Order: sequence, then structure tokens, then C-alpha cells
Amino acid sequence: MQFLALGAVTGLVAGLFGIGGGGLMVPVLMLLFTAADLGGEHRVHLALGTSMAAIVPTALASLRVHHRHGAVLWPVVARMAPGVLMGTFVATFVAASLPPEPLAVIFSVFMAYVSLQMIVNRKPVPSRQLPGTGGLVLAGSGIGGLSALVAIGGGSLTVPFLSWCNVRLPVAIGTSAAVGLPIAVAGALGYMLNGWGTDGLPAHTLGFVYWPAALSIVCFSALTAPLGARLAHRLPVTWLKRLFALMLMALSIEMLRTVF
Repeated sequence: MQFLALGAVTGLVAGLFGIGGGGLMVPVLMLLFTAADLGGEHRVHLALGTSMAAIVPTALASLRVHHRHGAVLWPVVARMAPGVLMGTFVATFVAASLPPEPLAVIFSVFMAYVSLQMIVNRKPVPSRQLPGTGGLVLAGSGIGGLSALVAIGGGSLTVPFLSWCNVRLPVAIGTSAAVGLPIAVAGALGYMLNGWGTDGLPAHTLGFVYWPAALSIVCFSALTAPLGARLAHRLPVTWLKRLFALMLMALSIEMLRTVF
């Protein structure tokens, strides 16, 4: 029941604020796994992998909508994709080798950055053009690697990068959605592979992905995401976004407290 509720809330905030929901899923999953005594010393890894798997359908649905509106720069996606796939997949090996404490610190520090970005609502100042293929591959590697370490779809990194390169915001968001799909797929596969055969994981787990939680989240997030998108046009989203950012900070702090 808790996973269904998490899916409903994740879908709502994803539609309302245009985010993938990993920043909410990871700390809540960590708390739920701790309460249910699931995962043992690998609870943080299990939360990261499960979150990545749950992001895949959300990223696909978002990509289809933005593609229909002609807001995806496919040549840019094609050039970033190799770096994204490599960076994301390699980072799952790094994450699997790290103890839970540094992983929790990395996640919490990054979410503090995202939360401050949401509170200030500061847009990057366009200052240059898109780099060539090598630059886009390198940017994709960095975005994918960090996204895998903190189990997000990469929007909080890709959108500012593209906006900084003079890509219009609606197109930056649409292109980011397309980049988010290979991040989620490579991340989920990487966490499944790295957790394969690990002792102490609960039943119905494939690697570091706990499928009862992932499927419950996906089912309900798909139902509530359209509601969130409709509410975005009726509610004071700027203030709600700031309140949500404060909640993300609180959840990250609670996750640190639980781990340590």
C-alpha cells in the first residue's frame, strides 16, 4: 500500500513540476525499506535501482508527448546518447562498489543543490552555442554518470546545460526528456546487473531492483501524472515548487539520519 501511495504522489509531482520523481522516490523508498527491514546493508542501492526502473515508463511517456509537439532536437539526442549510456552504465558499477554512507551523502548533497535551484528559480544565462559531437558526448557522460549515482532522469542537469547553450526552454525540456530515457534504461540495467546474486535481498528482486515497489509506483504514477499536469495550470506552481523543494531537503536529511 505504501508503494502505491508513493506512486500516486510521484506521478502528481512529476506532472505538476515537470520532474521525473527520483528525488522523491529514493529517500521515501529508503525509509520504507528500513521500516519493512528489506535489503539489509544494500537498502540505499535497492532504493536507487528501484527508482531508476520506475523512471523508465515515465521518461517514455514524457518523450512521446514532447515529440508530438516537435520539441525534441533529435540530432543533439543522438550525439549525447553514447556518452549518456556509457556514463550512466559505468556509474552504476561505481555506486555498487560504494558503501551506503557515501552514496547517501552524494544523493543528499545533490538534492540540496536541486532544491535550492527550485527555490531560487534561477534560469541559466545563455552564453554560448551547442558544442560539437565530442563536447556533447562528454556532456552526456557527465550527466548520465551523476544521474545514475543519484537515480534521477537527468532533467535537472540537461535542461540547464541546453539552456546555457542557447536552446529555447521548451525545446530544452523536450530534448531533456528524450535524453532521460537512455539514462533510465541504462541505469536500471546497470543496477540489475550489479546487484545480481547479492545475498540478503528480498524476494521478487532482480539485482538492485525491487519489482513489487517499481511496478506499484509505475501503475499509480501513470494515473496521477495527467492530474498533476492539469493542476499546473490552476495552482500557484512557483510557491508549491518551493514547498516541495523544502520537503525534498527534509527527506534527504532524514535519509542521512537513517543511514548513519
